[in-house]
Amino acid sequence: MARGYRDRADDSLLTLLGDMPDLVSNLVKAEIDHAKAWVQKTSKDAGMGSLWFVVALFFLFWAIPVILTFAVAGFASWMPVWASALVVFGILILAVLVFGLLGLLRFRKLVRRENPAQAVSTDIRLVREAGDERPREAADDEF
Repeated sequence: MARGYRDRADDSLLTLLGDMPDLVSNLVKAEIDHAKAWVQKTSKDAGMGSLWFVVALFFLFWAIPVILTFAVAGFASWMPVWASALVVFGILILAVLVFGLLGLLRFRKLVRRENPAQAVSTDIRLVREAGDERPREAADDEF
């Protein structure tokens, strides 16, 4: 027996029907637990993705005065002052890109995760497929 499953091929119809409420309640409890875990993971990833975007916006906010300093220093003097402002601006833009990419990757993780509604629809599809297989096997045995 793997994972607590047992062979039910020899069980009577009444035994199977009697076990049905327990099986359904176990399935509902498992789906609720899965939904709770999904909400917890999703909210954590959304929070972390939002944090990375806030950090990127913070660096972008400080990049604006730097580009203005670059323009003023560049026009006031053609010396290394404007070149240093340009280097600082480039570093800030690089930081914006890195933190923005981290936030984007975290949000893409959300899209790939199966939500509880998809899990329920998968369960329903599997039950329907299992129900469709039974009559075919019985019909094949008659011939």
